[in-house]
Amino acid sequence: MIEINSAWQELKKQIENCRKCGLCETRHNVVPGEGPIEKCSVMIVGEAPGEDEDLSGRPFVGQAGQLLTLILENGGKISRGSVYITNTIKCRPPENRNPALNEIMACRDFLEAQMLLLSPKIVVTLGGVATKALLGSTKGITALRGQWFDWRGIKLLPMFHPSYLLRDPSRKKGSPKDLTWDDVRALKAKIDELS
Repeated sequence: MIEINSAWQELKKQIENCRKCGLCETRHNVVPGEGPIEKCSVMIVGEAPGEDEDLSGRPFVGQAGQLLTLILENGGKISRGSVYITNTIKCRPPENRNPALNEIMACRDFLEAQMLLLSPKIVVTLGGVATKALLGSTKGITALRGQWFDWRGIKLLPMFHPSYLLRDPSRKKGSPKDLTWDDVRALKAKIDELS
């Protein structure tokens, strides 16, 4: 375990000192991610840090993060502290715009190194950007969410991004919120199956 901790600290240092794209000029903090690095069975990958995350250096701490925690804990009985949470890119794009392709590619090695070191059994991608970054699909998140994919020997589940759910308040059957509750229950079932 000492080797993994050492490798993890080295990776974190590389992420924090990254200057591979222009986002390093506007960031307050790099947001590598947080969660268990030992026996991590689930990794959640979002799109990019927002303003709250940029200021705190922690992923998913704003409104979308609070909703993510609620979904995990109430919908799937999954503790936020039991999963590793990160983003496709580690620095906030100005005005919270979607990450550009060159920014995603600049951070790609960091994300893949995190996945290699953590060896999660399950990866959950939140939103179209994260899903497309890993699956390389041209389909949108609405077409991909709720389906299980095999990605390099890892089970991958795309879900709607919590920020999207904040913009669509409907809870009726078939709405994005309703489908997300289905997805998180499927996630919990898969965790139980693989453990």
